[in-house]
Amino acid sequence: MHWWQRPWVRYGALTALLALSGLVILGLVREQTGTEGFLVGLGLAVLPVPLLIAAFRWLDRVAPGPWRNLVFSFAWGACAAALMAIVANSFATQWIATETADPSRADTLGATVIAPVVEESAKAAAVLLVFLFRRRDFTGILDGVVIAGVTATGFAFTENILYLGNAFGTDQLTGGSGVSSVTAATFFVRVVMSPFAHPLFTVLTGIGFGVAALATERRRLWRVLPPLGGLLLAMGMHALWNGSSVLGEYGFFAVYGAFMVPSFGLLTWLVVWTRQRELRTVRTELPVYVAAGWLSPAQPFALGSMRARRIARRYARRHGGRAAARTVARYEAYATSLAFLRHRARRGRVGTDFAAREGELLRELWRRRDAARPALEHAARATAPPVPPWPAYGVYGVHGMHGATGLAYAPHPAYPGHLGHSAYRPNPYAYPYRP
Repeated sequence: MHWWQRPWVRYGALTALLALSGLVILGLVREQTGTEGFLVGLGLAVLPVPLLIAAFRWLDRVAPGPWRNLVFSFAWGACAAALMAIVANSFATQWIATETADPSRADTLGATVIAPVVEESAKAAAVLLVFLFRRRDFTGILDGVVIAGVTATGFAFTENILYLGNAFGTDQLTGGSGVSSVTAATFFVRVVMSPFAHPLFTVLTGIGFGVAALATERRRLWRVLPPLGGLLLAMGMHALWNGSSVLGEYGFFAVYGAFMVPSFGLLTWLVVWTRQRELRTVRTELPVYVAAGWLSPAQPFALGSMRARRIARRYARRHGGRAAARTVARYEAYATSLAFLRHRARRGRVGTDFAAREGELLRELWRRRDAARPALEHAARATAPPVPPWPAYGVYGVHGMHGATGLAYAPHPAYPGHLGHSAYRPNPYAYPYRP
């Protein structure tokens, strides 16, 4: 491995890039707004950030990704993407103004044409980087939605500092104050009415990458066309939103009510439906591992219910403290990843490392079984009827699924660090035999 291919070199380079861009964007925004305006803009712009981050984390609770991906995405949006957008938008607008000799036309073209292309491309770069270099954490549509939404939240945070800081500077010059001030109007439009605007645009790009993550390696077009299509849709929606300012006095409210709110509702329904579908996948795929002894019979149902998961973590915290609760949370995450892996394998969407990845996840579950099993069984009793809703496991045989997908191993009774002996199947992609 060459020195530039080592993970710590890549992470160090990205950290240095984000830190440098953060210092530069901080200086540019402070230069445009002034120190006082910057502080006011910062204080107001930070208000919607915790709510948006919490919303995306809620969507990601079924199979939570690592925090470092979210931190990187937010930092990229707030620093690198914002810097690229400010520099590129300013340069393009100035060039159009010199070519057309009409500043108002340059501002209109910059807002409706240049800004959507530049800003959405800059934000999409974060989704692309996670998709390429953290591929194990990027497995479906919700992963794309979360990464894209957090990136856009960071971008909107920096942009709101700039807009609110400039509005405060305008009020200082004109003497505006209170509800009638420019600052109050800007805060109402950007923070109260449309904090979801930038996340809504970029989520379309994230959905495209999520569809690409579900495609097989042989379907190359499906790994390229959905991200491009999502990016184009994000640019189009962004252009329509920015163009509402030139549609007359009520253009903004018309676009907001007729287009933005329905689009937000539709996408919200889509991601919530996808979240429920992922829970059904967990309940459907994990019973196979019950047949081989890796999981207890109650666990698939408990792991497929967010309410049962919460009860399990509370039970673990009450009986074993925070460390036990964290252990159960990690167990839930690994079990969910195992269910998704098997689901993809049955559809031919995994590579040659399937068996190694399955074994790795099973080892992680086995290490945490003593703390997790009592908690999950308690949660299942608290939330489920006494008769489990899944099919009988005996149809798969005593060693699991004959020629089965996703069950490469049976647990050794003593489990002395290896994964068993009798149930290995050389073809992990085949469908199970049915009676």
